Amino acid sequence: MLAKIIAAFRPDPTALRARFLQRFAGKTIIVHDGLSIGWVSELNKEAGGGAHFRIDARNVPDRKPTPIEWVVHQHILPHRLPLPLLVKVSTDQLLIRHLTRNHAPVHPSEIYWMLGEFPERAHLVLTVGGKGFAVTRGIPVSDNAVDFDVAFTEPE
Repeated sequence: MLAKIIAAFRPDPTALRARFLQRFAGKTIIVHDGLSIGWVSELNKEAGGGAHFRIDARNVPDRKPTPIEWVVHQHILPHRLPLPLLVKVSTDQLLIRHLTRNHAPVHPSEIYWMLGEFPERAHLVLTVGGKGFAVTRGIPVSDNAVDFDVAFTEPE
């Protein structure tokens, strides 16, 4: 009986992950700790720039987090990558790359190119596993160069 009462107040990790993937598979998310109005304005000028879901990581979730709050606060932020982060979500994994260079956010026009460099150039890959995600480290955090000379394929 006590276990059922506790379960009613504790979020179910498997259900949160399933709801997150159902909602965000095929989409991109920008996790940030505050973006300037100018940066967001530039992002919205880019082709598809307004389609990125943005979540402010400074907002701490309640005891019953939403699926995206659970993923961000329990599985992404603990890896301490510089913010903002670009997260490309598929049905079974999250490809993550930070959007900083020289301690400042990159220009929003670079996001399109970064999406084209996934999955080879992700800083972190979270793959569905257990009750959460299995973690694979990718390129070094210090490496965030974009190769504008490579043959480009349309991001999925």
